Amino acid sequence: MKHRTEIDDMNIFPVPDGDTGTNMSMTIGSALRELEKSDTSSAGETAHITASAMLRGARGNSGVILSILFRGFSKGLEGKEAASGEDLINALAIGVDGAYKAVMKPTEGTILTVARMGCEAGRNALGDGVEPAAVWEAVCGGAEKALQQTPELLPVLKRAGVVDAGGKGLCLIFEGMLSVLRDGVAVQEEKSPEKKETETEDFFRNAAAEFDQEIHFAYCTEFIVGRDADCKKDPAELRAYLEGIGDCVLVADDDEIIKVHVHTNNPGNALQAALAFGQLLTVKIDNMKEQHRKNAEAEQAKKAEKPAPPEPAEPTGDVGFVAVAAGPGLKTLFTDLGCAQVVSGGQTMNPSTQEIVASVLATPAKTVVVLPNNKNIILAAEQAVPLVTDRKVVVLPTRTIPEGLSAMLAYKPEISVEENTVAMMEAASSVNTGTVTYAARDSEFGGRRIRKNDIMGLVNGKLEIVERSRDISRVCVRLVRMMASRTTSFVTIIYGDGVSEKEANNVTNQVKAKLGSDIEVTLVCGGQPVYYYIISVE
Repeated sequence: MKHRTEIDDMNIFPVPDGDTGTNMSMTIGSALRELEKSDTSSAGETAHITASAMLRGARGNSGVILSILFRGFSKGLEGKEAASGEDLINALAIGVDGAYKAVMKPTEGTILTVARMGCEAGRNALGDGVEPAAVWEAVCGGAEKALQQTPELLPVLKRAGVVDAGGKGLCLIFEGMLSVLRDGVAVQEEKSPEKKETETEDFFRNAAAEFDQEIHFAYCTEFIVGRDADCKKDPAELRAYLEGIGDCVLVADDDEIIKVHVHTNNPGNALQAALAFGQLLTVKIDNMKEQHRKNAEAEQAKKAEKPAPPEPAEPTGDVGFVAVAAGPGLKTLFTDLGCAQVVSGGQTMNPSTQEIVASVLATPAKTVVVLPNNKNIILAAEQAVPLVTDRKVVVLPTRTIPEGLSAMLAYKPEISVEENTVAMMEAASSVNTGTVTYAARDSEFGGRRIRKNDIMGLVNGKLEIVERSRDISRVCVRLVRMMASRTTSFVTIIYGDGVSEKEANNVTNQVKAKLGSDIEVTLVCGGQPVYYYIISVE
């Protein structure tokens, strides 16, 4: 998705997370990879491949909802070689219905509203002889209208001055589909004339890393020419010459300079031609073949470092557990409590449905209980249930790490799975979770103005403390004191990556001094990213 960063930046929640644009982009990218392997021209088969890949690659709530919408196309277009406008609307309606059903408490003013109103607009446009492109154009219009209404439906969007990020992403995807239906081409990234004339340094960067095929022109050549005042030659002549000796030619000019980028096997000839326009001010030449070789080696090394998916195991035992957590300390905690598999993930790292499925299949049990431990992973975990056929999968909707830990501590092997499910969720519900993190962006949250890098203390996701200084320890101590009450018996402080053991011990000692000896305070090294501290209060 070309607009991934744009969508990410629209997120109103200041805590760094698996951003909407990234999740949607990675989800739909899964489909792209599978479609590139297929040569089918059937609408039904294409929709099936797309939906299957997106479901398995779904990340985050936005990605899961997107995959469900496309599952509607798979169902609605099944067995069809081509799709009429009515077929498309019926298929979209199936997806919208499925998406609403997948969300426990559907919220209007989100991607759901945009999809629903787009579908309604498309249905209103149906009629005899109406082309699919015209129907889908109505869908795009209805979706865009709904998007503009999202701030009125969700006050938090209105205060932040943005529309819903997931809805915006869906509108862009719908527009891409319209472009293919109407013109047979994918949407191209647009640039204003000013942008084209004033190319950024990023555009002129060495492009060797972008090549994954044979490089025909070895040298990436970039230079700036200071134009001679009496030179009447048109820079278009230089462009024409460079296009004859290479590719990826860019010539941008103003009254004083000419900036050039070209891939060529004869950089000397390019420089010589440029001298006819003036003096060379800067020159940069890179051997792209050599850089490509080094980049390929680095990429292979990076892939080698990534752990392979766990091997499937026969379901021989009665009950097994899969937890989602990030950080070596947290992984060890869940493993010690009896989890056969721990999926690496959490805030900023939403695992895909396929990754959860792989861990379920690697758990040697007839019933596998999955603890997502993050509200943005619950939907992806639930999508894994119908994908596993040789064992039963139960998803406990734990929203935080402390909830997951408490649920595991409540497990009793002598009682049934059903009884354990109830007991474990009761235990999870009795825990309050505090987190200390930083603001990823300027925002307004909980009625407070927040600046980038402010230190924040949250209780069960609700913002309680905003600290302009970088005093992380002070925020943690204040947050624990705020969370503790007369009924509190246990406090667990889990410190993350970026906090030293000395700092964590200092915080723990301060907390013990403030709370007194009646409350047991435990310190654990979690090693988690994003959160300096995760606090469990029971």
